[in-house]
Amino acid sequence: MESLLRGHPVRSLTVDGVDAVFVKDPVLVRRILVSESKHYGKGELFRKARNLSRVGMLSEDEAMHRHYRRLANPYLRSTKVDEYVPAMRDIVRGVVSSWRAGNAVDIQTEMCRISCAIAVETLITGLPSETTEALSERLSRLAWEMIRKPLYGKSAARAARPGASKRLSQARKEFRDLLAACIADLLDSPEATAGYLSALLTDSDEKGNRVLTADEVCEEAVMMLTAATVTTASVMSWALHVLSKEPMVEERLLKDLAQKRNGSAVHDHDAPGYTLRFLMEILRLYPPVWISCRKTLSDVMLGDYSLPAGTNVVFSSYLLHRDPERYPRPHRFDPDRWLSTHPSKVDASYIPFGIGSKGCIGEPFAWQELEVILDVVTQEWKLGAEPHNHVRTAPETTLHPRRLLMVPQPR
Repeated sequence: MESLLRGHPVRSLTVDGVDAVFVKDPVLVRRILVSESKHYGKGELFRKARNLSRVGMLSEDEAMHRHYRRLANPYLRSTKVDEYVPAMRDIVRGVVSSWRAGNAVDIQTEMCRISCAIAVETLITGLPSETTEALSERLSRLAWEMIRKPLYGKSAARAARPGASKRLSQARKEFRDLLAACIADLLDSPEATAGYLSALLTDSDEKGNRVLTADEVCEEAVMMLTAATVTTASVMSWALHVLSKEPMVEERLLKDLAQKRNGSAVHDHDAPGYTLRFLMEILRLYPPVWISCRKTLSDVMLGDYSLPAGTNVVFSSYLLHRDPERYPRPHRFDPDRWLSTHPSKVDASYIPFGIGSKGCIGEPFAWQELEVILDVVTQEWKLGAEPHNHVRTAPETTLHPRRLLMVPQPR
């Protein structure tokens, strides 16, 4: 991608047999996502995501999309997320306590377990503990299969592992069936509450009629919970991998986390603390949503480029984040670059959560969750790379390590 687009802010390409325009200029990408977003609809990659849901926040209808963002917001805003921190910590401790010193751990599956348990236990409240645990386990299997799903049709068919499609369908069915049973129980007990799930079930129009059917509520919840987990699991996998390769970074991170835990951290209001800088750099180099697509709704001018209606417009946060004009030595992991570099408000040179009306609504939740997981894991364990395990980047549904086995040793 870097080679094909070098020197080309906009270039016509064929992506998996589909004609598209690839945009590398961060100023033009911001126009697509923010100032001129009304001229762009969902593209090919978005339609592939819709096998998770066809209603609510993933609806083609813009008014419905905004409505369901507002519905989810009370459960994801910063002040609410602060309330989740004790539960998040308990969940992470419960998972990492099962690790054994010297025994290799598949970090990605473990991060799926953690992120899925956090999503279920914080967003769906009031269920019996055994039901919550079963939902978490089934969501974890679904998230892991989703992470490894190739994005494009023909390439996906060639790259798919034997039985991968069947495993994904089965994992989705198992999770959805249990979630549907929970929804049926809630409908039979109107006085019961279950957090975000209840908000979907009680959503009504001006006449008091329920907006979504039970089936549509299930679809929307599957989408939200899956989106809340696959990205976090991928980002945390990269974070732990980088720490194992960068001892000086690890030392500074542990010191900063300990100071924050003890309430002795020194705050510089002009710059983010080291933990935040570390996570910002992880998200710069390894944005989980690494490629996106829009489609022009009418003939548009994108800068000096004329795009007819129906044009597939593709852009990549991976490339935007590694632009040497914005980030000197762009492939180098350097949290301290954020002492002098600040995310731009005039372009899309740093968009790990997207921007504009389609930006990730769970961003406050994600930042808090990433820090909690990082703190608890590193407090308990020092993770080293398994010998002879070469970690490769897998650009599939998320940008994740192809295979990440690490060996824990007690701190």
